[in-house]
Amino acid sequence: MRYEIKGTPFPVVICRIEAGETMCCQRGGMSWMSPNITMSTNAGGGLGKMFSRAVTGESIFQNKYTAQGSMGEIAFASSVPGNILPFEISSSKQIVAQKSAYLASTEKVDLSIFFQKKFGAGIFGGEGFIMQKLSGEGVAFLEIDGSVVEYELAAGQSILIDTGYLAAMDVTCSIDIETVKGVGNVLFGGEGLFNTKVTGPGHIWLQTMPIASLAGSVRPFIATGN
Repeated sequence: MRYEIKGTPFPVVICRIEAGETMCCQRGGMSWMSPNITMSTNAGGGLGKMFSRAVTGESIFQNKYTAQGSMGEIAFASSVPGNILPFEISSSKQIVAQKSAYLASTEKVDLSIFFQKKFGAGIFGGEGFIMQKLSGEGVAFLEIDGSVVEYELAAGQSILIDTGYLAAMDVTCSIDIETVKGVGNVLFGGEGLFNTKVTGPGHIWLQTMPIASLAGSVRPFIATGN
């Protein structure tokens, strides 16, 4: 599989696959494709995998697209303004991502539930108690809201992140919460009661405009119809 990511602020990844090669995506994820590509829809690994995708915010069904007879082309477009990032997934490189980040992947990439080890981080950390874990072998494409800022955290090194700004991290990183100090800061600072604390070792990907923040920014300018 060869790919090219084009466009901004609504990018698309265009994949060229050999005969017999398969790409997977969520329902409705395909944007266009060559006529020699066939589609099949299934639960993508049975009841367990179907449940995993449901609780992480994805469709319970998965579409598979296979090139027939010759090389084919298929495209997957982002649903929000931002970026599409490619990730090389392997036994030594597993990624944990925000819910609904998954866009598409080669066939041997597995998508499963990643539970926060600390209950408080799941409830108050802003990323939700359940995130997505990408494992297996192949290439996966994730949607990132807004622009991307990356950090490499050393062992024991931490960064505090406001709600929703963590897009993805290496599975070697850990998540906790830290309470915002000072009553005045909590009541009037507009940052909430908790921040997400991510600790290395590992790489993290931050997004500059979580879709919830974008929706909140434009809401005052949308006519209510009253």
